[in-house]
This record gives sequence, structure tokens and C-alpha cells, in this order.
Amino acid sequence: MSAAAGEAHALSPREQRRLHHRHLSRMQILDAAEEVFARKGFHDATIKEIAARAEFSVGGVYSFFTEKDDIFVQIFMRRGSEFMEGMRRVLEAPGGARDAMHRLASYQVGFFREHASFGRLFLRTSGVTLGDLDSKIDKTAVENYTEAMNLQSKMFRAGQDAGELRDGDPEVLAMLFSGIVSAYQATDPLIVDSPIMNDGRTRTERMTLDELHEILDAAFRA
Repeated sequence: MSAAAGEAHALSPREQRRLHHRHLSRMQILDAAEEVFARKGFHDATIKEIAARAEFSVGGVYSFFTEKDDIFVQIFMRRGSEFMEGMRRVLEAPGGARDAMHRLASYQVGFFREHASFGRLFLRTSGVTLGDLDSKIDKTAVENYTEAMNLQSKMFRAGQDAGELRDGDPEVLAMLFSGIVSAYQATDPLIVDSPIMNDGRTRTERMTLDELHEILDAAFRA
């Protein structure tokens, strides 16, 4: 048994309930903050708005986070960790490299659709100057980005060895793959806009996911 598991096992039922409630409250605040930041941007969002959206008092929010900057960085840390965990699962699944490439594209698009507020926040934040936050977010993201590129390069290298994916520098191909998927996400109405139009009609995709897969196949298939 690990030390952490042993410590958790030693906790009383009341203490376990308290820790679970605290974790749930923290996640609710981060969820609310994602929505507020995505809608208003970092500079215009306020702790008061985040607290109201999460149905907490302002003091309650400060019992979990030291400042607005802290909430913002923790959002990126949480989603980055979740994204990388899912990416590893996708690439560890059985099957060929070409199938893995398509699964990975579907996963990446699906992750941003499932967490649409974060997707909008991520796209809105790209290229915006955030002062000291830039370095904090970059520091939390650089390891995930490096691992993601390494995993994708490994996927392309395996596909080349199997004759499934095109020749070329695997690292360059990995960056091109990410660029294509990112461009698709930047115009995805399920991420960029609300899924429902004002008149109640569902927004239509400017390009379907099937079309994205056709482009990826044409670009990277051997």
C-alpha cells in the first residue's frame, strides 16, 4: 500500500467526507471561473462574478484560491492534466498508427467540445498579453506540450515503420498534425460559439469531423 493510500485509509469517515466536499467545492469554483473567463476575458472578470456563478460567497472563493491569477492558472493546470491523461490512453490503445492518428484527432476535438468554456478561454487567451500570468501559464504548459509533441512524433515514427504514415521528419509531422487540428478547433461552432442559436436552431459545423479526417488522411497517409 502506498503512503498516500495508507494516509487516506487512516482518515476517519468524517474527515474523508470533509476532504471530498472540499475537492468538489474547488472543482465547482474552477468550472464557474472557466465560464466567466471565457465570456469576459481575464482582465474584465471579477472574483465576485465567479463567486456568484459558483453560488459561493467571495470569502468562500478566497478560502480556496489566493487571487484571481491563482484561479486562472489552476484552470489551465487542471485541464492540461486531464487532456494529457486522455491523450496517453488514446495512444496506448491497440491498433495501427493510422487509426491512432484518427482517434487522437477525434479525442482532441471532443475534449474541447466537452469542455467548451475552456476551449473558448484557450482560444481567447492565445496571443493576448497577460503580464506575469504568461510566464506562469507557460511554465505549467511547457511540459505538457513537450510530452504531447513527443507522443505524436512517436506515433508518426511507428506509422512510418509500419508503412502506414508518410515519410518525413516525425517532429515536423507532429507539429503539422497539431496545426491542422487547432485550425479546425478555432472555427468549430461547438467550441467558439454557443451550441444553440438565438432562434433555437442548432449551429451547423463549417466543416464536419469526417471532413477533417479526410484531410488528415490525405496529408499523412503513406
